[in-house]
Amino acid sequence: MAVSTDLETVASWIRDARAIAVLTGAGISTESGIPDFRGPQGVWTKDPDAEKTATLQYYVSDPEIRKRAWLNRVKSEMWQAEPNAGHRAIVALERRGKLHTLVTQNIDELHQKAGTDPAKVVEIHGTMRKVVCMSCGERAPMERALDRVRAGEDDPPCRTCGGILKSATISFGQSLVMEDLDRAERAAAACDLLLVVGSTLGVYPAAGLVPLAKGVGARIVIVNAEVTAYDSIADAVLRDSISDVLPALLE
Repeated sequence: MAVSTDLETVASWIRDARAIAVLTGAGISTESGIPDFRGPQGVWTKDPDAEKTATLQYYVSDPEIRKRAWLNRVKSEMWQAEPNAGHRAIVALERRGKLHTLVTQNIDELHQKAGTDPAKVVEIHGTMRKVVCMSCGERAPMERALDRVRAGEDDPPCRTCGGILKSATISFGQSLVMEDLDRAERAAAACDLLLVVGSTLGVYPAAGLVPLAKGVGARIVIVNAEVTAYDSIADAVLRDSISDVLPALLE
């Protein structure tokens, strides 16, 4: 199958599409100054031990890992990050009535901050902007917990039950929320074009949305700086900057 790299061809497919599903990964947020995890300059690439803070088994069992995680959260670049032209282009797509669902592997909520309707967003890996108690399940804004850390608590417990607090993200060893996965799969099955942005498609089940959409006849368009696991079945692969390509395609 011939793979297109022509912007105007892909833009015409988008104009003709009825229901577009979008899958975004870390690449769209790196252009907002948020480092990825496994890229050449990734957080875990530069400090493999840091991955333990995102592993449920270590987080729950080791107070020192939790203290490190809270320190990382306080210092995170994510709090200063702003949506970029790529995020805004997806908002423009929604305003044209084309966006069926936006599935994101990111935990930064920059899509919602850009103006995407939260009801259309599936955060398949959760969000860092909320905390959840591992015992009673209560959720609260992350900022409240960070204020407690800044005030001197190095491992703030749940104020309701005393349980362990964790960011409302999906850690290694933790199951995805089935409702979110079901919504993502329904979107892939219902779309006539799947736009993949900033993901190497190496993490499942998110990556599995690509063959699912392809199987129902949807066009697959991949915008990513690096080779992805599904370039071979894509209808178009675009390697340029996301902040340049998406506005050209979607606005």
